[in-house]
Amino acid sequence: MSAALSVLATGIRTALPTNNNVPIAEIPALVFPALIDTLIMVGIVMVIVVLVGVPLGALVHNLARGGLFENPALHQSISWIVSIGRSLPFLILMASIVPFTRFITGTNIGIAAAVVPMVIAGIAFFTRIVENSLRGVSPTLVRVARASGASPLQIVRTAQLSEALPAIIGGLTINTIAMIEYSAIAGTIGAGGIGYVAVTYGYQRFDNTVMLATIIILVATVATVQLLGDRLVRLATPHARERQPRRAKSMPVPG
Repeated sequence: MSAALSVLATGIRTALPTNNNVPIAEIPALVFPALIDTLIMVGIVMVIVVLVGVPLGALVHNLARGGLFENPALHQSISWIVSIGRSLPFLILMASIVPFTRFITGTNIGIAAAVVPMVIAGIAFFTRIVENSLRGVSPTLVRVARASGASPLQIVRTAQLSEALPAIIGGLTINTIAMIEYSAIAGTIGAGGIGYVAVTYGYQRFDNTVMLATIIILVATVATVQLLGDRLVRLATPHARERQPRRAKSMPVPG
C-alpha cells in the first residue's frame, strides 16, 4: 500500500509544473531575437507573395468574361486552385503538405519549413485581393487605353494596376498581418519566432510573463504594420491629401 502511494505521489510531482520561469531580466534576450526571426520569416514570405500574387491576380481577373485574355475554362481552373489554398485553415494546410515541404526544404521544422505553407496560403489570399481590387477599376479606363493602342500588358500595368494600387496596398497590409499570425501558428512545428517562444516558454512551462511579453510584441508589431499600411494607402491615393482650409481674409469692419 505504501509503495503504491509512493508511486502515486511521484507521478503527481512529475505532472505538476516546476518553477522554471525565465527571469524577467532575461526576457528581452529571449523575445527580441525571436521577433527578428518572425520579421525575417514574414519578409521572405511577403516578397514571394507579391512577386507571384500580383501577376496571378491580374491573370485571373483578365481571364474572366470581359477581360483582356478572356478564357472562362482556364479562369475556372485557376480560380478553383486558388480557392482551395484560400479555404484551408493554415494549421491543416501546414500539416497536410509536410511531405511537400520536406521535399522542397529537406526538413519539416525551422523557418524554411514554415515559409512553404505560408507562401502557399499567402499567394492564394493575395491573388484574391488583387483580383477584387482590379474589379473596382472603371471599364472606361480600359476602353480608353485600348483605343489609344496600348498592348494588353501595358493596359494591365498602367490602367488596371496603377488605378487599383491603393486597394492593393490595403490588401497587402491585411495579408502581412495574416502572415504574422500564421508565423505564430508555425511556431508549433518549431519554426522559431515569437510563436515558438510563446508555445515553448509561455504555454508549455506556464510562464505567464513570457506569454504576456509575446502578446505585447505581437500587438505592437501588428499595429505598426497597420499604421504603415494606412500611410502608404493615403500616399498612393491621388485625392487623399486633405485640403488645408483657407484662412478667411480679414474684412474691414464698417465704421
